[in-house]
Amino acid sequence: MPAAPTSPIPPALDQLRDQSSAGLAEFPGLLERLAEVPDPRDPRGVRHTLVHVLALAAAAVLAGATSLLAISEWAADAPQDVLLALGARHDPLVTRHKVPGEAAIRRVLVRVDADALDRAVGSWLADRQPKKSQTTALRAIAVDGKSLRGAARANGRKIHLLAALDHITSTVLAQLDVGEKTNEITCFQPLLGSIPDLTGTVVTSDAMHTQREHVDYLVTDRSAHYIVIVKGNQKKLRAQLKSLPWQAIPLQGRTREVAHGRGEIRRIKVATVNNLLFPHACQAIQLKRRRVNRKSGKITIKTIYAVTSLPAGRATPAQLAVLIRGHWSIEALHHIRDVTFAEDASQLRTGNAPRAMATWRNLTIGALRLAGVHGIAAALRRNARDPQRPLAFLGLI
Repeated sequence: MPAAPTSPIPPALDQLRDQSSAGLAEFPGLLERLAEVPDPRDPRGVRHTLVHVLALAAAAVLAGATSLLAISEWAADAPQDVLLALGARHDPLVTRHKVPGEAAIRRVLVRVDADALDRAVGSWLADRQPKKSQTTALRAIAVDGKSLRGAARANGRKIHLLAALDHITSTVLAQLDVGEKTNEITCFQPLLGSIPDLTGTVVTSDAMHTQREHVDYLVTDRSAHYIVIVKGNQKKLRAQLKSLPWQAIPLQGRTREVAHGRGEIRRIKVATVNNLLFPHACQAIQLKRRRVNRKSGKITIKTIYAVTSLPAGRATPAQLAVLIRGHWSIEALHHIRDVTFAEDASQLRTGNAPRAMATWRNLTIGALRLAGVHGIAAALRRNARDPQRPLAFLGLI
């Protein structure tokens, strides 16, 4: 009997090969997507193509690089076949291709069109999402923002990124720099506008984006659905939700979870409504969370209200509970970027380089998740020991 694999990485690479044979070749590869990014440099004296520099950075971050210096060091150690796979100019008379140093990489990432780079990476990840026929779950996208705390400008301007993330695969499909956090609201529609097809997709968001203009855009313009949390910024709507006869509505779902030193019980009630003070609302949701700190014994109970455009025939209470819970997958992404990649500790502040590095982290996490990898830190360590592995996850071998 063959021994069980000791790591999830080899099966993941097998899965990538299976996906390639199943039809991924019909979509543009990573190098083709990166070629869509305009080159900001003067063409005179350019020694390395933009695609090559960007691909080197992507592969290096997949091998665990967290700084521009680490990217240049990984590139300097990469063998020739890896450099060629990453877009190095092929010259049969050259036995050792020179790689861009830290200064050259910095110049590119500082000046690169960050919006175009995010579109290229988001499109590459979107092409590799499971087809609707391969999953019975409702497609859902979470929208939330994150500040790069260590990358504040000298003038005090914050770098705050708004992202749209697929619930199931944890891949970032779109990202925008909104500057200050208070500007998230104005970037909601431009962010989702970069995702070609939202038909039938459920968009989840926090209370900041519980805006009538947002949900009208989703339902009317994009044929999508929404689930929004209702808090104090919608006082009349919240008061209306609280006044519903919840005591007369039977419990429709209960889940229990023990993790992170606490136990949590979540109970959900759902009511069909037709007169809520919110556009396209079909169901009202009451979610009660009871948390017990297993160390101190402290108990906290929180009641959350939400509304959705999904009618009862499209989503059961159990499905709604999963969708609300799934929204926090974007918080898990932020946690990985902070803890595994030390994003908030990064002092990179110049130009578009901080955002470009955030894009490479999104690409890394998305590529690993699509391959079925759950242990991100362990995968990065394995990739660092074999320069061929990042190429496999990026579909370059």
